[in-house]
Amino acid sequence: MKKYVLICILAMAITAPMALSAEEDKNKEERYIYATYFYCNTATQEKADELVKKNTAPVYDAAVADGTIKGWGWLSHHTGGQWRRIQYHSSDSVAGLLKAQETLGTRVDEATGGADDGFGEICNAHDDYIWKVEAGGVGTQERASASLSVYHICNFAKEERADEIVKKVFAPVYEKAVAAGKIKSWGWLSHQVGGKYRRLGTMTAANYDDLFTAWGEILEEIYGDGDNAEANEFSTICGSHSDYLWDIVHEKSS
Repeated sequence: MKKYVLICILAMAITAPMALSAEEDKNKEERYIYATYFYCNTATQEKADELVKKNTAPVYDAAVADGTIKGWGWLSHHTGGQWRRIQYHSSDSVAGLLKAQETLGTRVDEATGGADDGFGEICNAHDDYIWKVEAGGVGTQERASASLSVYHICNFAKEERADEIVKKVFAPVYEKAVAAGKIKSWGWLSHQVGGKYRRLGTMTAANYDDLFTAWGEILEEIYGDGDNAEANEFSTICGSHSDYLWDIVHEKSS
């Protein structure tokens, strides 16, 4: 039976045509993402989108332009678990993420006069994660509007081996799909701070039909004959996951 493991991304894709060489990978700028996963009132969550567009987006777009952050985005729940919205921003270090969070909070307060716009009443609980981009092009390649994310629970002692397998076995297949225009982006991220999920894969396409068609083809190429020992090893390391579909409402990156 085919193992439905998604190697996807909360975030973009690589500009090189194939997987980076070891030297290129060593020299590539590190990218970290601070992601806040909101629990929101489903009856009024569209109002939260309006508030983000009005009060948050202008400040965060300007922060990308002036280099305070590398990028940011706002995503809306389509299908999956209890998280309803994601807001994220990216930097080249964890320290940069935390400093930017404080700076941007101050800027939003200044832009709104410190007034309570009611966002907290709509989305009144959240989970925070900090991710590190391990493979793919998060932060360096444009993403499409339909996104599939898989949040993996992995064996803590072997998760670095899972990263090796992703880079060696899965990355070339995903890069080929990007080059062929079947998907727009993909990525693989590792847990730095947060809850139970240890790895995150994301993948985007123009629409969900294209996304799932490409995903099926990718899985068939990797797992089709059942004899890919390293792919099967990956499945034993990261054997449980939660899937989400996200509509990418707004993203901006430098």
